[in-house]
Amino acid sequence: MDNAVTLLGLALRAGRLEVGEDCARDACKSKSCRLLVLAQDAAAGSVRRAASAAEEGQCLCVTVPYTREELGRAVGRELCAVAAVTDTGFGEALMKKLAAQDPERYGEAAERLRVKAERARQRRAKRQQGPKKRAKRH
Repeated sequence: MDNAVTLLGLALRAGRLEVGEDCARDACKSKSCRLLVLAQDAAAGSVRRAASAAEEGQCLCVTVPYTREELGRAVGRELCAVAAVTDTGFGEALMKKLAAQDPERYGEAAERLRVKAERARQRRAKRQQGPKKRAKRH
């Protein structure tokens, strides 16, 4: 198992991964999903439902080069066809590793998540600065 798929296990332990079709669909509907991950051998119906949920939740949906068994091992299950990454940083890291392995297939998705992650970092930094103080008028 390479280190790209092990990121999914780390995301699960960090509470940033929803595993399974129903949980992933719920994450998409609540717009907390940042990256929807599909196993390369996921059933056609699962792929269709996942794509629909990703479109509804406006999140990126990618088929990764791992089987359901490989994804399942990474997240401590027997099989896993669909998982939702709910953290932009984990999603960006996963796509960066996949793009390094296969730039033609994953490069565009990695770039999209990089841009989203950068925007999220900017928003977080702006929030931490606190509200602007207005000058009092006399």
